[in-house]
Amino acid sequence: MRTSDTFEFLAMASLDQQAQLAVPGSGRAPSTGRVALAFALVYVLWGSTYLAIRITVEHVPPAMMGATRFLFAGPVMLAWCALTGRKISVNRNDLWRLAIIGVLLLTTGNVVVGWSEQYVPSGLAALIVAIVPIYVVVIEAVLLRSERLSRRGLAGLALGIAGMILLLWPKLGLMLASLSWASGSILSHRWKVGVGPLAATGWQMTASGIVNLAIVLASGDQHRVLWTGRGLAALAYLIVCGSWIGFSAYVWLLNHVPTAKVSTYAYVNPIVAVFLGWLIMHEPVDGFIVAGTVVIVAAVALVTGSKMKPATVKAAAGEAQLSAHSAD
Repeated sequence: MRTSDTFEFLAMASLDQQAQLAVPGSGRAPSTGRVALAFALVYVLWGSTYLAIRITVEHVPPAMMGATRFLFAGPVMLAWCALTGRKISVNRNDLWRLAIIGVLLLTTGNVVVGWSEQYVPSGLAALIVAIVPIYVVVIEAVLLRSERLSRRGLAGLALGIAGMILLLWPKLGLMLASLSWASGSILSHRWKVGVGPLAATGWQMTASGIVNLAIVLASGDQHRVLWTGRGLAALAYLIVCGSWIGFSAYVWLLNHVPTAKVSTYAYVNPIVAVFLGWLIMHEPVDGFIVAGTVVIVAAVALVTGSKMKPATVKAAAGEAQLSAHSAD
């Protein structure tokens, strides 16, 4: 988690567990219309953020985009949480953790996506970022060895690698952004903090905005900004639709719909992004993009639909022994 812009966060698949703990279901099933509207908001708004990023970075350097977006979206979200009675105060340890997660997700992740979209079509960027669930599986199962992947998950992992080969063979990739997003998602899942998902996201956005602003001042990007109506409109769309409306709909779905169904955004968003990039920006959709889309979406569906099992001591020991032999 993402995964994604939102990435929001993007980007926000990393907050599944926190969101589920924050507001338990009321026992009354929501109407089909409300559920459909929430899914439409998440699918369309988050899928369209890649296009909005592409338009924004035509006029505003990526770091400035990230600084403006998150220094506005984060504090406003925190203010709204405070006004509605949600806890926003955090201790030093939680603040440090939220800052690290925010930088991984929204600076190394989101801003690098913006930088890449200066050279890579937005649809292709969305497809490459869509492999975040596969990165999460690799880190959890292979590097941290905390969980074991089922056969279905392994099949999805192999399929995802094949899809990446198809996509990266003719184009550049956004591997660093995807890996950073996955790392931030894992830390968000593992690190417990004393505030709910909305406040946590507000702090993460604020921390990332501060870091992005430091990058802007260090690189002199403030002198390269071209404030145009088109760029400001795209940036406003990212703040309102990506960071506020889309994420609010996502959290609402997590509290009213099974997580497995909510996770379908991971396969729908890249399709929306590719379509909008083709429709509005006239981005080319060649055979590599089509094949990569099919394979990546299928791989993400397999991985997110598979069940991860806790690694046993025996299995972990066997894997460690195998790694030791491989290093000899």
